[in-house]
Amino acid sequence: MLFNNFESLVRTMVVGVLAYAALVFFLRISGRRTLSKMNAFDFVVTIALGSTLATILLSKSVPLADGIVALALLIGLQFLVTWTSVRLQWVQKIITGEPIMLLYRGSLLPDALRKARVTENEVRAAIRSAGVADLEKVDAVVLETDGSFSIIPKKSDTFFSSLDGVKGPNHDLS
Repeated sequence: MLFNNFESLVRTMVVGVLAYAALVFFLRISGRRTLSKMNAFDFVVTIALGSTLATILLSKSVPLADGIVALALLIGLQFLVTWTSVRLQWVQKIITGEPIMLLYRGSLLPDALRKARVTENEVRAAIRSAGVADLEKVDAVVLETDGSFSIIPKKSDTFFSSLDGVKGPNHDLS
């Protein structure tokens, strides 16, 4: 069916504008963290927000007020969880996980690769993307909690403080 009636179109437009305005309002008051680079938790919240907005727009059985409450609830819970994770280390570990080292001083770490479900080819591609041609010229490759790779090129024999808290081959390197 291509067209039902004009009332349906008007409802979708009015509810869409109001729901969108409510979503933007809630996102603005919840702070920048809500829209920051995503880890798995943020990704799930973003998908849930999108799904909720689509349901508000397209389902006549969901009143606008109920939809706005649902959006506010999701954003409020996300704010509460991130607020708590900033203050309690154990909550942060549960929500975001921990970065894991995949290569250390030019050597791939097979156990870490398996645990992270990352292939050697993916690590090599990340190193190439960083403009490095030789594994021996890399001090570390870290899989970050948002799924991105951090490449730390070899500069000297000094320890890099950016590796504090990153799980190494057999222990925490910090």
